[in-house]
Amino acid sequence: MRSLKPAVLWLFEKEWREMLVSRSWWVLLLAMGPLVGMSFISAMRTYAEVSGLNGTSAGVGEALSPLIGVWGPTFSACELSAVFLLPFVAIRMVSGDRQSGALRLELQHGMNRWVRIGVKAAVAMAGWLIAMLPAMSALLLWSLYGGTIYWPEMCALLLGHFLNAGLTIALGMSTASLTEHPSTAAILTLVATIGTWIVNFFGAIQGGWWERAAGYTPAAMVSEAQHGLVRLSTVLVSLLIILAGLALAAAWSRLGNTMQGRVYESMSVCTFAGLAIFASVFVLPNWDLSESRGNSFPAADEQALRQIREPLRVEAHLAAEDPRRADLELQALSKLRRIMPKLQVDYVATTSIGLFEQTRPGYGEIHYYLGNRSTTSRITTADGVLESIYSVAQVTPPNLAGEVVFRGHPLAVQALGAGPWFYLGWPLLTLAAAFLVRRRYI
Repeated sequence: MRSLKPAVLWLFEKEWREMLVSRSWWVLLLAMGPLVGMSFISAMRTYAEVSGLNGTSAGVGEALSPLIGVWGPTFSACELSAVFLLPFVAIRMVSGDRQSGALRLELQHGMNRWVRIGVKAAVAMAGWLIAMLPAMSALLLWSLYGGTIYWPEMCALLLGHFLNAGLTIALGMSTASLTEHPSTAAILTLVATIGTWIVNFFGAIQGGWWERAAGYTPAAMVSEAQHGLVRLSTVLVSLLIILAGLALAAAWSRLGNTMQGRVYESMSVCTFAGLAIFASVFVLPNWDLSESRGNSFPAADEQALRQIREPLRVEAHLAAEDPRRADLELQALSKLRRIMPKLQVDYVATTSIGLFEQTRPGYGEIHYYLGNRSTTSRITTADGVLESIYSVAQVTPPNLAGEVVFRGHPLAVQALGAGPWFYLGWPLLTLAAAFLVRRRYI
């Protein structure tokens, strides 16, 4: 019997070699260049025009934040690839071994099943990091154009996409272990992805628990990362789901275990993961790493709000599809939840569109309750919400005279050289590498 270290190294080399010769991984690499290039060049064009290129008026503030204006759209190509292309790489690593008989050879090495699945996941993640090279090359181009990079917000962005890729890999491997054929695993993976989109849809329409659950879907997590926001609860939930997915893959890859044993083990994994996820939802620490502090109120306002100890309840008479509700959430309530954990928000409406409620008395009003005091307003802006909260809390608004205002980083330049690199250079480099590698190993 071989020792653990040689067995792990053997498996790592095997998985790495099989990934290098897999068509799915090379298709992922080939597609990443044009996808990232299209997103980056389009974002650069818009950013340059807002910055004053070709005689347009220069903008200020968050409109010229590179995180929102350039990197969010650019790395959205990575999110798209992780959803529709990366699952095939993960599925092949598990289903391919089962169909070729390599799984039996792996089991003969006496490795722990958790180690075996962990090695496969690590190789898949390494393959994903290589696939992100086009997006990382966009950072280099941006620097060559004269743009600035604020690394804390960039780290938050990369963390979000790293976790999103981990969720995709865990999902692909678990479905591949549960099914007999790769096509069935691909369908189940797509169904699970669509299911998270449905949760987002119901969260936007129904609110309540649907809205809270939607905040932990991969799309919501990536959206927060693209705005420089890191919530510890979201990170913990993502890691727990990843571990649960890999644990299910390990449980169903045991050929000697009975069906009943696999089901019991799967139920245990899901129960433990569910309890841990439920506990993680109540973890409160979060960090706004964006340079513009777009997820936060001014520091003086946050300090004043933290002095309010009583639970605050906000009752907004706005329908789910009313634009004022989205504005209220984006401008004020999402920021307020970060610093007031006892905040309770209730939306009151009889319809989802609110079109026929406009004439109803009280529609559009926002009521604030704190202790035995209350006040009413119709303003959905951040300043209006803060004014109402200070009024009902009987707190003197802070002086913001010395507050530093983020003015952005204008960059009125064209994305010269980006098109040839992403549309021609990267595909040719990928094809040449694929030819050489596959010629060596096949």
